[in-house]
Amino acid sequence: MKADIDLDIGQKTFASGLLPELISVLRRRRLGDLVALVGDDESIGPELETWCRFTGNTLLESRVENGRTRWVFRFGTAAMPSDENRPVGSRLWLYTNFNCNLHCDYCCVRSSPTAPRRELGLARVQRIAGEAAELGVKEIFVTGGEPFLVEDIGEILACCAAAAPTTVLTNGMLFAGRRAEILEALPRDRIVLQISLDSPTPERHDLHRGAGTWSRAREGIQRADALGFRVRVAATVSTDAEAAEFRQFLDEEKIAAEDRVIRRIALRGAASEGIAVTRADLVPEITITAEGVYWHPVGAEDPDLLITRDIFPLSESFAAVRRAFDRESEHANKVARIFNCA
Repeated sequence: MKADIDLDIGQKTFASGLLPELISVLRRRRLGDLVALVGDDESIGPELETWCRFTGNTLLESRVENGRTRWVFRFGTAAMPSDENRPVGSRLWLYTNFNCNLHCDYCCVRSSPTAPRRELGLARVQRIAGEAAELGVKEIFVTGGEPFLVEDIGEILACCAAAAPTTVLTNGMLFAGRRAEILEALPRDRIVLQISLDSPTPERHDLHRGAGTWSRAREGIQRADALGFRVRVAATVSTDAEAAEFRQFLDEEKIAAEDRVIRRIALRGAASEGIAVTRADLVPEITITAEGVYWHPVGAEDPDLLITRDIFPLSESFAAVRRAFDRESEHANKVARIFNCA
């Protein structure tokens, strides 16, 4: 990744003079500039990530080159994508269920064939969709579990799509028989299918999701495309190298940039390794399950991300998330002031 400035920090760490040098450099930079650090001590990575988070910068890349580590971060938020600044509540996530036909070893909500169904239910979804438009919801995301295991998923998706453009997250393996008929009846202009495919070849995908799942996901993508749906391809990866490899694959497949989702494994749910995320790390995306309202879909069964057990009235649950976000922001500002060294 090309940077606006490259800074060789040698063996410096946050304990041996790196922080004053960073502050000095940033005083001469513009918001949005990319700053690269090249150093000999790769162990500063976690501290650099923490410093970036507390000071409003964004760590974009970390890679080893010729035995040295190169980090790239963005100074400030001027160049952040516009969707990072979307209003809280403009995106609404619904967990229709938690049971799944797969048992992925990193599932952030521990879905599996034996997980309790915990269905949100058509009646509740209808009420949510009816109240959502008045609350500024611009997009609805339907996920699970595997949503296409829900008996009345067609009606659920139809009422969501009537309220706002809707994306349904799926493994793409159930588009046959009755479910194919359900898909046929859905509005193509209001529903996007986001299908999971974790690697360019079967080995890594199947390692996480089960033997034969890669080829079935590919078939699901082709079937959805043939039915006239916009298809978004989503990969969950472990490393930057895997992400780069998948981007090259998507380039070869001629998948448009706006139809790609590449995310790292989160250390939540069934995952034994990944990126540890707390509420402070996540901009809230209001998420509703059968058990209540959560801060973000990545932890939609974890007590630390539960906001309220009361879904209705929807205006009150949305307000509860916004109040919690205000408290988090106030805390972050206090931490930033305490951390300010110059």
